[in-house]
Amino acid sequence: MTSRHLPMVREFMDKYVDTLSPDTDIMEAVNFLLEKRITGVLVANSKKELVGILTETDCLKLLTLGGPDHEAPRGKVKDYMTSQVQTIPPTMDIYYAAGLFVSAKFRRFPVVEHGRIVGAITRFDILRAVQRGLAGVTPYTESEFVGFARAS
Repeated sequence: MTSRHLPMVREFMDKYVDTLSPDTDIMEAVNFLLEKRITGVLVANSKKELVGILTETDCLKLLTLGGPDHEAPRGKVKDYMTSQVQTIPPTMDIYYAAGLFVSAKFRRFPVVEHGRIVGAITRFDILRAVQRGLAGVTPYTESEFVGFARAS
């Protein structure tokens, strides 16, 4: 009887993840999302512990909160972010993670180990895993990621 290795989140996650401080000005955070061309960003404290996530949906609320003269709302990321964030461990198998995405409203899950952010996995990463799994190909190696850019 042969046992088959189930690919893990660790093999497909982004290991280098930008974060914002909860005290970042909200308009600065919107600019960050636009400049990076991403749909969300993890929010971490000074110890790199996850405290929330700021998504494009969170930022859309800004349009409804402006004053009568359409001035931009003021505040910090912590005033608009989602604090209750589902995380996953790097040791979770990719098939289970794919199942979580089916019912998740988020496009990414923070990957946390021992209370600290070690990466993030997106729906795009899961699709890459599906493609490689269906084709019978092994996951990307670390060197294959060099210079590989993608939208989140």
